[in-house]
Amino acid sequence: MADSVLAAQMYTVREFTETRADLEETFKKIADIGYQAVQLSAVRLDLPAQEMKALLDEMGLRACATHVSFDELRDNPEKIVADHKILECQWTGTGRSSDSEDSEQGWIDFAREATEVARKVKPMGLNYVYHNHSHEFERFGERTAFEVLYEESDPECFYFELDTYWVAHGGASPVAWINKLGSRVPLLHLKDMTMHGREQFMAEVGEGNLDWEGILAAAQDAGVKWYIVEQDTCERDPFESLAISFNNLKAMGID
Repeated sequence: MADSVLAAQMYTVREFTETRADLEETFKKIADIGYQAVQLSAVRLDLPAQEMKALLDEMGLRACATHVSFDELRDNPEKIVADHKILECQWTGTGRSSDSEDSEQGWIDFAREATEVARKVKPMGLNYVYHNHSHEFERFGERTAFEVLYEESDPECFYFELDTYWVAHGGASPVAWINKLGSRVPLLHLKDMTMHGREQFMAEVGEGNLDWEGILAAAQDAGVKWYIVEQDTCERDPFESLAISFNNLKAMGID
């Protein structure tokens, strides 16, 4: 898997991003673990793009992607694109718009609206990915919301940042969806699922029950560009969680 690159999702360590000193220390810890990049999401310090890029450069990290609100991307695409050019970052992810109706038609409308936004920003150098949780696997008639997104969007500009935990949490197969999405899944969020009694919990990659051999083989076949470790909630220090996931993925052959 020589072309694969590991990144850390900053949402995992969001509580350690309040000040510039916090952010510097956090980036250093992530780089020291061995990560080459981060996805900028939920960073609590509102740092201008130029300063963020300088800080990343200082720590030897790249911004592989960001996460922004869909409404912000739709309503102010020029500003979002300009910031990403400064960051030298070509990918941004969103959830759905805040006013989307929770129905099949609502998901259809969002898929088409997001496609138009994606078509607008792609020629400007920014690629759009949709990040899922598990509610996209609610069924509306014959299709789940995720199937609606897949079928009602333009594969030439609407991509997916598939999250392995949330796909499984929604009762679907991460392997099957990676295989189905193919080149439409350039970014993959990696987190594991474990059980305590009857409850599901997030876990470090390789420490739970997901089929990592199958997931990573499918990801390689799909040509995933960035393997992004994210753990929304950790039962230990989140930097330790990031290190465990990193080391386990390295042992599995991810570079």
